[in-house]
Amino acid sequence: MKIEQILTLTLALLLAGAAHAADAIKIGSKNFTEQFIVSEIYAQALEKAGVKVQRRFNLGTTAIAHTALVSGEIDLYPEYTGTALADVVKCDLSGSADEIYGTVKKFYEQHFKVTLLKSSNIDNGYAIMMLPTTAEKYHLKTLTDLGPASGKLVFGAEAGYEDRKDGLVGLKDVYGIKFRDYKVLAKLGLRYSALQSGDLDVSFGFGTDWQIKDQGLVVMEDDRHLFPPYYLVPFVRQDAVAREPKIAEVLDKVDPLLSSEKMRELNAEVDRDEEEPEDVAAKFLADNGF
Repeated sequence: MKIEQILTLTLALLLAGAAHAADAIKIGSKNFTEQFIVSEIYAQALEKAGVKVQRRFNLGTTAIAHTALVSGEIDLYPEYTGTALADVVKCDLSGSADEIYGTVKKFYEQHFKVTLLKSSNIDNGYAIMMLPTTAEKYHLKTLTDLGPASGKLVFGAEAGYEDRKDGLVGLKDVYGIKFRDYKVLAKLGLRYSALQSGDLDVSFGFGTDWQIKDQGLVVMEDDRHLFPPYYLVPFVRQDAVAREPKIAEVLDKVDPLLSSEKMRELNAEVDRDEEEPEDVAAKFLADNGF
């Protein structure tokens, strides 16, 4: 084969690869287990419907994933309505799940040409939790109950939680909660071992943490609605939906099947049982008839 033919063939292959990449729907994720699983569920469901997909997982923080979406580096990723409200829309954290969904959807469509598809039933909001023995000792069921008892208890959370309106500032302002001591946890996973060892009396986690069920922890009811709903929703570029309508068609069937309880199970299969996210995603889809 002559050099001219080799160069021509090479160029043709490169152009074909570029065209394939351009046609593919680029799915992103942030950098933790739940995101890996859900993004893989989205990717496999779309592939089963004949959609070409590129995976761009483990992007990092909300800011990085959001920038990638707005710039067109990715076409969609799963995001939480409460996170978008606080970090991007930057408005009042109060409101019902439907109100917050509507506010975020309108803002993203107007400012970023990004829309929200049908919401899942995953609410990965904050959970203030403790051992059952602590809850029983102080007769605690709600965050209102926790207020009077908080001065006897030690609380632990990530660095910066003490300054946030949806953190210790809000707990104090809304519920009168002021803990005896506050410990900063170097790693979020330590909150569960610290509760079990007695280093902490109270900590915070997220609604889909699998350890809550595994360890039988008691989550305080947010009876005055300090924390906004954090429902998981596909955030999708409008131009991507326009060129590939199956995105909405498929993901609107997938998301109602995802609940907080189911997400705890899926997270446990990866983190506790050391299964691969793609295998967990495949089983979930097969179990639900995809």
